[in-house]
Amino acid sequence: MSLRLFDSATKELRDFVPVTPGKVGIYICGLTTQAPAHIGHVRFAVAFDVLRRWLSRGHGYDVALIRNVTDIDDKILAKSAQAGEDWFALSYRNERATGEALDQLGVLPASYEPRATGHIPEMVELMDTLIEKGHAYAAPDGSGDVYFDVRSWPAYGELTRQRIDDMAAAEDADPRGKHDPRDFALWKGAKPAEPASASWPTPYGRGRPGWHLECSAMARKYLGDTFDIHGGGVDLRFPHHENEIAQSKAAGLGFANYWLHNAWVTTGGEKMSKSLGNSLLISEVTKIASPLAVRYYLTAAHYRSTIEYHEGSLAEAEATVERIEGFLRRALPRVTTREPTGEEVLPAEFVEAMDDDLGVSGALAVIHEHVRKGNTLLDEDEPTEAAEIADLVIAMTDVLGVNPLAPNWVGSADGESAQTEALDLLIQSQLAARASARAARDYASADAIRDALHTAGIQIDDTPSGARWSLVKQGDR
Repeated sequence: MSLRLFDSATKELRDFVPVTPGKVGIYICGLTTQAPAHIGHVRFAVAFDVLRRWLSRGHGYDVALIRNVTDIDDKILAKSAQAGEDWFALSYRNERATGEALDQLGVLPASYEPRATGHIPEMVELMDTLIEKGHAYAAPDGSGDVYFDVRSWPAYGELTRQRIDDMAAAEDADPRGKHDPRDFALWKGAKPAEPASASWPTPYGRGRPGWHLECSAMARKYLGDTFDIHGGGVDLRFPHHENEIAQSKAAGLGFANYWLHNAWVTTGGEKMSKSLGNSLLISEVTKIASPLAVRYYLTAAHYRSTIEYHEGSLAEAEATVERIEGFLRRALPRVTTREPTGEEVLPAEFVEAMDDDLGVSGALAVIHEHVRKGNTLLDEDEPTEAAEIADLVIAMTDVLGVNPLAPNWVGSADGESAQTEALDLLIQSQLAARASARAARDYASADAIRDALHTAGIQIDDTPSGARWSLVKQGDR
């Protein structure tokens, strides 16, 4: 079975065929840096991180993932004015906070993360092309605004399958110079109340880019006129992605071959957002649950399914990742960090699930079945076979970014390995003393050693081949 992805543009599952054999280009719309990231914001990054990992690990593609930073925007200017702070300082502070949040959740760094303000020349070039082709126009009032003429492009509305006459007016700019209320802003003329640093010169007047123009220009610069996958949250389908398609194709670009959209994180059935006051900042949720548990929580549902957050959601995820980690530490007691070698042959059921539009639910079912099988093997004193199962669990969880023994979750491999070796020497001396006490029928002393180790977080399992130890979570002691 080949990889099949649900294309939002055609509304069907399609076999994935890259533009260039062996390579994949992905563009995903990053966050507008008006505020720190909450779990609703970052779901897109986790979802497309799984896609990227599967394209690379499951199919051997060389993946270039571009995730932009919208660092100039109406909301950024408004919030910075309210705070009495330079807009670029507020934007950069939130950009760093977002980057830290994604690092915490194990999201791989983008191949490149371009800022909108660093690509003004490319945006002006694209805007010039659209004007020359008769698909855009400068406002006649000298305001500096430039608009895309939606009626000049017959396919406008193709992504969301809407008729122009059924669409609401575009609210991204003052309608004073528009031919049609639905025409959207490519460029917004500078306003007297806005800081001078938030505008750039163009042949049409000073101003700043419209949101939609930014992404088309940056995707083209780093991935070419035609690339493989464009992704983002489902709320971006209209008007943002609809407008991106229109202006890019009207300029003569092939643009994206596949469109993928992830669903929301909701609370009480409503999209998680700042305006609803129901957001959960990553910096806060990682105080009540481990970053790995938060990552698992955001990964476990299919990317096109809505995640409903409720009290206890993260606790359930925490318990699940602890079960996986508990097995790995039982099967590999002397290993602190472990990553897949790349030589593991992933189970066919796991591959089939992932190739079916990233079916993480089916993939996780395979992982948990292997954990159960591995624990049974350990109970039956089959450590070699259990260790082989553990290697497969590590490989599968790594694809999803939830490998509990990955260095990003447990720290530096070198330092931790040295500590584990030292701990093993100490524990082995205690186990030897316990074995001597049992041989002398001094069961009270033997039990005391076992209890002391358990209090310290060391679990002892007696097997026919001798005692084995593993670390246990504090709550399980």
